[in-house]
Amino acid sequence: MGKTIAINAGSSTLKFKLFEMPQERVIASGAIERIGFKQSPVHIRYGLDHKYRENETVPNHLTAVNIILDELIKLHIIENYDEITGVGHRVVAGGEIFKDSVVITAKVLQQIEDLAEYAPLHNPANAVGIRAFKRVLPNVPAVAVFDTSFHTSMPAVNYLYSLPYDYYEKFGARKFGAHGTSHRYVAERAARLLNRPLTALKLITVHLGAGSSITAIQNGKSIDTSMGFTPLAGITMATRSGDLDPSLMVYLMKKLKLTDSDEMLKILNTQSGLLGLAGSADMKELEERCDYDPMAQLAIDIFVNRIVKYIGSYIAELQGVDAIVITAGIGERDARMRQRIADKLSYFGIKLDPTKNQVSGVERDLSADEAQVRVVLIPTDEELMIARDVERVGHPEG
Repeated sequence: MGKTIAINAGSSTLKFKLFEMPQERVIASGAIERIGFKQSPVHIRYGLDHKYRENETVPNHLTAVNIILDELIKLHIIENYDEITGVGHRVVAGGEIFKDSVVITAKVLQQIEDLAEYAPLHNPANAVGIRAFKRVLPNVPAVAVFDTSFHTSMPAVNYLYSLPYDYYEKFGARKFGAHGTSHRYVAERAARLLNRPLTALKLITVHLGAGSSITAIQNGKSIDTSMGFTPLAGITMATRSGDLDPSLMVYLMKKLKLTDSDEMLKILNTQSGLLGLAGSADMKELEERCDYDPMAQLAIDIFVNRIVKYIGSYIAELQGVDAIVITAGIGERDARMRQRIADKLSYFGIKLDPTKNQVSGVERDLSADEAQVRVVLIPTDEELMIARDVERVGHPEG
């Protein structure tokens, strides 16, 4: 028995969740935000709804790691560092190298940093978090859990782009996908909820949050996913455009007199999607505005339209589907959105029970009794999946 800490390091954030393992009991969770700024908010939740909040000076991730570990001791969540027996790190891009989670060695850490060109906003920050924890807890097994690894089961027909083949061979130009840890977790939970083996199911998992992606899963393996070479591709998202004609980028760069392609990518990543269409990246706000604001309603309609197109194409690709699995922030909390999506898919025998659908953030089959395809709501828990992988990979003898 020990304690595993799951880490999600961003460029200016460090989020964590501490588990007692193998019981999978959450002991504490929290985050430090705005690392490198003048003041950094520190949040920790623990015990029976105890909360710690403070603003501190946090110049870098190493300081953030020390603050978190020191506060865990000061708050008597742990008595000493020796209680932590495993550290799991979320890493966005594993390329074709990492098809599963892996114990972090010096070589692995170097490979994570080398893969930064596939996720320039994420992998460097992930590596900084890894190095910081290694300095403080050098003898504790550390495991990298990759967003992309679940999607390495995709066949070439789905991961290859119709480009000269040597671009793939020389430069790794292919679809990688993202959110794999979330899709893997909710697929496993859905199989339990439906009381059927995962290996016998055809599922479409729908992760709807600020970043959104949809995955076709057959026999427990990802066979296709909406995000592409980067998380910019796929459906309309909070601030990301999703799919578009590449020629449009060139056209807009000329019109906007942009000479740096990174400037165009910044627009597509941070100024587009729901924000670009309706002035807000917050779906809750758009839901409140949609009854009187036609642009808010149009943004919601486009969001639903792109989701339905992907689900429909994946039903065709899977040649049928047993269940649609909905998760993440929007998916878990927005009953109106779930109803809109289901209504557009009624042709396939998808129908929600309106009473069952009036829930938020709970695991539940939302389907009407007569539905031919189940729709299930599964709150995602990527941190738990990371902790499980630490146990499986970092402590194989256990």
